Amino acid sequence: MTTPASFHHLMRRITAPIAGLPLDAALQERLNRQAGPGSALYHDVFAACRQGVAEGWMCAREGGGIRYGRVIKADEGLDGFSVDVVDMNSLAGPHHAHPRGEIDLIMPLDDAARFDGHGAGWLVYGPDTAHSPTVTGGQALVLYLLPEGAIEFTRTESMRTESMRTESTRTDSIRT
Repeated sequence: MTTPASFHHLMRRITAPIAGLPLDAALQERLNRQAGPGSALYHDVFAACRQGVAEGWMCAREGGGIRYGRVIKADEGLDGFSVDVVDMNSLAGPHHAHPRGEIDLIMPLDDAARFDGHGAGWLVYGPDTAHSPTVTGGQALVLYLLPEGAIEFTRTESMRTESMRTESTRTDSIRT
C-alpha cells in the first residue's frame, strides 16, 4: 500500500541520483536509461500514482478538465524538488514557464497517449523554458519534478484579450 510517506521515499530514489545535475538532454537520457519504462522504479512510481489518484490524495483538485495537485512541496529531503501529479485526457493545460527547469515522468493510461509528443518515459525541460502541457491520444498521468517548486503560470494571448474585453466593458459601464 502506498502512503504519502512511502511515496516521498520512492521519490527520493529518483531525486538522490540526479541531485545537482543540469536539467538537459543528458539527464533525460540518463533517467530513461535508469528509470524508464520497463524498469522496476518506473513500474513502482506508476503503480503508486495510480493508487494515489484512486484514493484521492493525488490529483485532488480539478480545473479545466485537468485533475492535479502538488503531492510534495519543495523539500530538502528530495534535493529541493517539489512533486506534482496531473491526470490529463487529450487536452492542453495552462501555459507556464520553468525558471529552473522541469522533469516530467509520462505514464500513459491509454497506450496511444502522448505528452508534448512523447510517450511513456522521462522528458526534461531546461531552465527558462515554457510550454502549454498537452496530452494527445488519450489519458495520461504526468509527474512533475520542479527544482525549488518553481513554476510561473503565464498569461496567454486569449487571456490578455479576455482581460482587455473585461476592462473595456467595465470602463464602458462606468462612463454610462
